[in-house]
Amino acid sequence: MTDEVIVAVEGRAGRLRLNRPKAIHALNRPMCASMLDALDAFGTDGRVEVVMIDHAEGRGFCAGGDIRAAAESGKTGGAEAKAFFFTEYQLNHRLFTYEKPVVAFMDGITMGGGVGLSLPARLRVATENTRFAMPETGIGLFPDVGGGWYLSRLPGRTGQFLALTGHRLNGAECVALGLATHLLPAARLDEAKRRIADAPDDRAAILDDLSEPAGEAPILAHAEAIDRLFASDDLDEVLAALDADGGDFARAQRAVLATKSPQTMKVALRLLKEGGGMTDFADEMAQEYAVACRIVVKHDFIEGVRAVIVDKDNAPRWSPAPDAAGIDAIFAPLPEAQAWTPHEGARP
Repeated sequence: MTDEVIVAVEGRAGRLRLNRPKAIHALNRPMCASMLDALDAFGTDGRVEVVMIDHAEGRGFCAGGDIRAAAESGKTGGAEAKAFFFTEYQLNHRLFTYEKPVVAFMDGITMGGGVGLSLPARLRVATENTRFAMPETGIGLFPDVGGGWYLSRLPGRTGQFLALTGHRLNGAECVALGLATHLLPAARLDEAKRRIADAPDDRAAILDDLSEPAGEAPILAHAEAIDRLFASDDLDEVLAALDADGGDFARAQRAVLATKSPQTMKVALRLLKEGGGMTDFADEMAQEYAVACRIVVKHDFIEGVRAVIVDKDNAPRWSPAPDAAGIDAIFAPLPEAQAWTPHEGARP
């Protein structure tokens, strides 16, 4: 166990509280392993009827994974990074298949790894502080932790738009798109958690009672443009559509994509195309792990982390976009001995 995750049983609820505030609760491997152990324990604990996931303090739920450490590992073969992804994806899958109901509280920054913790939950609570995004293409990574599954199932081409641009959604937009099930004022979260711990069977009704109207979701005003401009699974065709449109929205998105890794934008589109046709979340995790093992040692990931997180010059020097054969190589299944496997405590 690690003190970066607070594990407790309160009333009839198991609690998992991220506790790494200086890093906005970014995940590392010990944190993921600790949560896996806790979920195994909660699964057989008769006192626990519901699991709640939140953060202990600070301004965000979870900013992602410990990407700086992963990039450092990638420079020398990526063994530590691959071990992190292996365990993180086991946690994502464990939550997706968990035998007891899970409630996630997405208060504040919810990005990358935080998305992987929250979206498997049956009830997902956003607040006025929620800032939800999958910004990985900006650091030469890709929308993992189940991104190929979740984003491909959003309305229209919204998932492709989010995957390529890393656009940030507020709480109302998360509700409108189905990423969150409820919008609560942050001031009511403690009451919600207390009441759910006392009466787990009433969890949905409790959240309904404490919710407020989601209000306007700005992204919906652009739904038609998103569906039209991001209609293709071919990056070159998306860029051509943006260039040809001439409207303010298209110009803004084209400028955003000019800052992203061409390699991982292509990976993201392929991931969503294939993920949308999958019927087993374990298959999604196995594919994402194979892709992650290739991406973590590539120039764009190491360079993207340098530019955005380490040196903060925001001037990454991306590699040329790979051709179809290059993308095929990134997606090739790993040898059986190296492939991802579910956590042994996971349920089918």
